[in-house]
Amino acid sequence: MRSGEMRRRRASAADPGGWLHAVGQAASQDAGAPAELLGNYLPLLAEAASTGRRPRRTDLDAVGELGRSAARQGVSAGRAVQLYLSAARRLWQDLPAVVRSDDSEAVRAAAAAVLQVVDEAVATLAEGYAQARRDLVRQEEALRRELVDDLLRGDSDPGALVQRAEPFGVDLARGHQVALAAPGRRLPDTQAAINALEAVIFDRLGDRDVLVATKDGLLVVVAPADLASAGPAANGGRHDLGHLVHAELSRPRYGRRWQVTVGRAHPGLYGIARSYEEAREALAMVKRLRLDVPVTAAHDLLVYRVLLRDQPAIVDLVGAVLGPLTAARGGAGPLLDTLRAYFATGEVATETAKQLGVSVRTVTYRLARIKTLTGYDPADADHRFTLHAAVRGATALNWPANPLPAMT
Repeated sequence: MRSGEMRRRRASAADPGGWLHAVGQAASQDAGAPAELLGNYLPLLAEAASTGRRPRRTDLDAVGELGRSAARQGVSAGRAVQLYLSAARRLWQDLPAVVRSDDSEAVRAAAAAVLQVVDEAVATLAEGYAQARRDLVRQEEALRRELVDDLLRGDSDPGALVQRAEPFGVDLARGHQVALAAPGRRLPDTQAAINALEAVIFDRLGDRDVLVATKDGLLVVVAPADLASAGPAANGGRHDLGHLVHAELSRPRYGRRWQVTVGRAHPGLYGIARSYEEAREALAMVKRLRLDVPVTAAHDLLVYRVLLRDQPAIVDLVGAVLGPLTAARGGAGPLLDTLRAYFATGEVATETAKQLGVSVRTVTYRLARIKTLTGYDPADADHRFTLHAAVRGATALNWPANPLPAMT
C-alpha cells in the first residue's frame, strides 16, 4: 500500500466525522442524490464493523423516514438505493477498523455485520419510499378528482380553480372538450382502466393539460381542443378524442361494450363544464334513442335536442305526417325503416336496398307507398325536410314501438 494512502486512512481514523462526511459526499456524487438522505446510516455501518451491533428499531425507523423524504423530494427509488449501496462500498474500502486489522476472522465478522446493516437499511428505505409514493399517489388522485369535480360543476371560485389546476398543467385559458365513457358492465378495476387510458392519451396528446378521472361511474377525459383534434386521423378523423378513448377501452380486459360521447370544445374557465354537460346529455340521448354507435359527438345530436325540447310539437308532427303509415300492410315499421335508411344513404335507392338487405324494386315500391299514404314525396326537397324531421322525432319517441304520448 502506498505511504500516501496509508497516511490518508490514518487521518480518517483520527477524524471519523470528517471521514464519514467525505464518504457520504462521494456517494452522493455517485448516485446523484442528496447526501442528507443518508442520515445516520454511515455511523451505523462504522459501528457495526467495529462492534457488530445490529441497528435498533429506532435506527430503522429513521431510515424509513429518509425513504419517505426521498419520495417527497422527487428522488427516484433507484437513486436512493444506489446512494446507500455506494456509501456502503466506499465506507468498506476505507474502513479504518478493517485497514488496521490483520485478523481475517475479524474482517469477515465486520463484513457480515456491515452487510446485515446494509440489508436491513436498504429494505427499510425502500419500504418507506414505497409507502410515501402510495400516499402521494392517493393524495394526487384525491386532488385531481376534486379538481375535475369542480371543473365539471363550473361553480367554484375562478382564482382558486386556476391555482389548483396549475400543478396538473391545465391551462384554463385554452379551449377544452370533455369525453365521457360509459362501460357496458361494472369494471372490476377502474383504476387500471384510468391508468391505461392515461398512458395512451398522454402518449398521443402529451402529459400536460389533460385530466383523466371518474365521476358517477363514468370515465371522464378533459383535453385541450387543439390537441384532441390533432395528429393522424382515426376512423375518418371525426371525433378524434372519442375514438382514441374508445379504441383503448375496447380492449378485451375492459369489456367490449363501451359508449363514448364527446362534448363540443368551448373556451375559457367554464368551457369545461359546458362541454361536460353536452357530453352527459348526449350520453342520455344515445340511451334514449337506442343508437347503436360506439362514439357520438354532441353536435351530431343537436337536432334531437331541438325536437325533444318541444315535445307536444314533435308528437303532433309524427302523428300527422307518419301516423298514416300504420295503415300499411305489416304496419309502419318497415316503411319507417326504409325512410331512415334512405335519408342515411343520401337518398340513394341502391344503397338503401343494400343496407336493408332487400331489392331496389322493394325500396322503390315502399317509397311510392309512403307518398300515397302520407301525401309527402321523399324525392321532393320540401317534402323530404318534413319527412326527415318526422322520422327523427319518431326515433326520439321510439315510435311506433311505443304509442305516441297523449298531449292535453
